[in-house]
Amino acid sequence: MEEMEEELKCPVCGSFYREPIILPCSHNICQACARNILVQTPESESPQSRRASGSGVSDYDYLDLDKMSLYSEADSGYGSYGGFASAPTTPCQKSPNGVRVFPPAMPPPATHLSPALAPVPRNSCITCPQCHRSLILDDRGLRGFPKNRVLEGVIDRYQQSKAAALKCQLCEKAPKEATVMCEQCDVFYCDPCRLRCHPPRGPLAKHRLVPPAQGRVSRRLSPRKVSTCTDHELENHSMYCVQCKMPVCYQCLEEGKHSSHEVKALGAMWKLHKSQLSQALNGLSDRAKEAKEFLVQLRNMVQQIQENSVEFEACLVAQCDALIDALNRRKAQLLARVNKEHEHKLKVVRDQISHCTVKLRQTTGLMEYCLEVIKENDPSGFLQISDALIRRVHLTEDQWGKGTLTPRMTTDFDLSLDNSPLLQSIHQLDFVQMKIPATPILQLEECCTHNNSATLSWKQPPLSTVPADGYILELDDGNGGQFREVYVGKETMCTVDGLHFNSTYNARIKAFNKTGVSQYSKTLVLQTSEVAWFAFDPGSAHSDIIFSNDNLTVTCSSYDDRVVLGKTGFSKGVHYWELTVDRYDNHPDPAFGVARIDVMKDVMLGKDDKAWAMYVDNNRSWFMHNNSHTNRTEGGITKGATIGILLDLNRKTLTFFINDEQQGPIAFENVEGLFFPAVSLNRNVQVTLHTGLPVPDCYSSRASIA
Repeated sequence: MEEMEEELKCPVCGSFYREPIILPCSHNICQACARNILVQTPESESPQSRRASGSGVSDYDYLDLDKMSLYSEADSGYGSYGGFASAPTTPCQKSPNGVRVFPPAMPPPATHLSPALAPVPRNSCITCPQCHRSLILDDRGLRGFPKNRVLEGVIDRYQQSKAAALKCQLCEKAPKEATVMCEQCDVFYCDPCRLRCHPPRGPLAKHRLVPPAQGRVSRRLSPRKVSTCTDHELENHSMYCVQCKMPVCYQCLEEGKHSSHEVKALGAMWKLHKSQLSQALNGLSDRAKEAKEFLVQLRNMVQQIQENSVEFEACLVAQCDALIDALNRRKAQLLARVNKEHEHKLKVVRDQISHCTVKLRQTTGLMEYCLEVIKENDPSGFLQISDALIRRVHLTEDQWGKGTLTPRMTTDFDLSLDNSPLLQSIHQLDFVQMKIPATPILQLEECCTHNNSATLSWKQPPLSTVPADGYILELDDGNGGQFREVYVGKETMCTVDGLHFNSTYNARIKAFNKTGVSQYSKTLVLQTSEVAWFAFDPGSAHSDIIFSNDNLTVTCSSYDDRVVLGKTGFSKGVHYWELTVDRYDNHPDPAFGVARIDVMKDVMLGKDDKAWAMYVDNNRSWFMHNNSHTNRTEGGITKGATIGILLDLNRKTLTFFINDEQQGPIAFENVEGLFFPAVSLNRNVQVTLHTGLPVPDCYSSRASIA
């Protein structure tokens, strides 16, 4: 429970939350602290002026930080408005947590209202002290923010669990320890006060007195006040709007505020979000368990390093004793080097222990806080914070990702003493120390791209004396994502195939040996071709297919349909290629389209579920996939005709053209995955492939309009 305390403290005042409210960014703040950090905005930025101009989109609009530098990245704190006569710059203060806080823009007028109900200055703005997102308040002021009753309940339970023995509530001077609690009066009594103020006679005789600990539990489990709608204070929350992610009352629904939104029962969503948070906690709990085991491993490493150090020192002394006359002057120096390595290893491991302990403490605190939130029986309050907690749990789990639970230091001492030289060479005696290899250098003049392939070459630095056992080449995903290994081996040149066309990749290389891994080389940016140049693939084609013209022209030796694929596969982007009919005898019906690599090669293209095709004769065409024939369209082919295939993987569509005119509607939609250009034909047909073509103008214009 102690590790949860940071979750329960306000980032502004540093104390436990008092009357916490939930900001739209899902962070919490004390209501009094929220008033303290309010600032006034220029009149032109008020919600009223925004709504009047038609630019407002919600009751709470985040400020345009390009127009008003409310938050300064230079000092990582809050800044006051500058350049506005209506908002003079005011000095700022710091909270116990280091958050810079504004005093009120002007002294609040005298009022008999409580701080929660007192009016806020006109056109007030508040900035979240945690994520620094700023927003302008509407006419409701701070009353427009929901109260976090779940957090209040967790704080109450936490403070009760930390409290000392319960004291009597009626002692006038030094309160004595309470001995009973009256459930009806809800008061803790010591024995003298109970006899004096709560005698066991008359109407009080029917009251139930329980031990203090049981009374504290009954208080904790007492039902909380039912939450009411912030817009309709007399109405209780009864439903939950999925789009707005907030509880609503029936009057909100009758007014039409959520007419087009998905609305679900409050209780059902409460149970669903509790289940989601519990599932997220299961994953985080596993990470915490692994972290604890990892800490045990690190502590064992400390002991093992110490033991290895002692053993290594003993071995060193034994070797030095054999050469005592010549080694006395060097022995102290060599021992110093061993001790230095010893201290270095201990420092690295202890630093990792300290870092991992802090992270585990934070993770455990979040877990305990989430578990306490799950115990809350207020559906509305729980749903107000559940999404943020689920995101935090997943984010914390991701922080325990790859590399976090891996030791940064080995326990072995990679040193060995060479005691074989003659005594006259003893003054040159030194450790033979293994070192990691130097960082490889990419040879830019030999690195290039072709189509959707990239070739990279590298070498060791000229003055490097440490050999490398191999190299690891890494590329990202072409969208600036994470790097992944694409080659591990001893060669200094590698060609990577199957990349996306018209994409930018980042590449880097590192060397390794038995001691460890070098630093990464400088990152090389590679650009693949905008359009694809390819030929037919004899390796995957049916044996009856006949190739010529550098594998750009194909025909068949059989009267049956046979399939041939292109060499290049597509999984991203827009691609267009054409085939011209060189020979067309006896009115056959060849098929053109795309297919998976494992498509059937001895039947017409489109007969199985691995191909999407258009087959055509001299009068009409059909689309076919999985032996389903659709969209019969008039217009066929003859010798000299041109068939165009347009694969748009951005829109997931496949379209066909005959003689530069679209043939029928879009043939197939929702196509995704890896596709290869494909043709099926028999001996009566010969076609030639044309690649590297731009998308037809008619399709480009339609795409730009869409």
